[in-house]
Amino acid sequence: MMNNYIPNVTTFQNDLREIYGVKEKDTEENSTSSGTGFADVIKDELQKVNNLQVEADNNITGFIAGEKSIHEVVLATEEASMSLELAIQIRNKLVDAYKEFNNMQV
Repeated sequence: MMNNYIPNVTTFQNDLREIYGVKEKDTEENSTSSGTGFADVIKDELQKVNNLQVEADNNITGFIAGEKSIHEVVLATEEASMSLELAIQIRNKLVDAYKEFNNMQV
């Protein structure tokens, strides 16, 4: 009998939408068909990191051949290094979050 007095989550969501004037989005729009998913974003960003690594390698080869300046080489290698370091830190945070999630008691 007590459950009749507890409103469900959608009641609260609808009330908040009314208060803040937010329209409800279509549920199909919120699904993965509306764009890129988390895995796609990670894949794209890792591809960008890889492209920066390849570009830095090409700049080093170009410098050895006399086609690139030292400035271009240093800039490209630092950019590649920083992007790789950022990717590693993001991976570490994701692993930590996964471990914390697995340690949660239900």
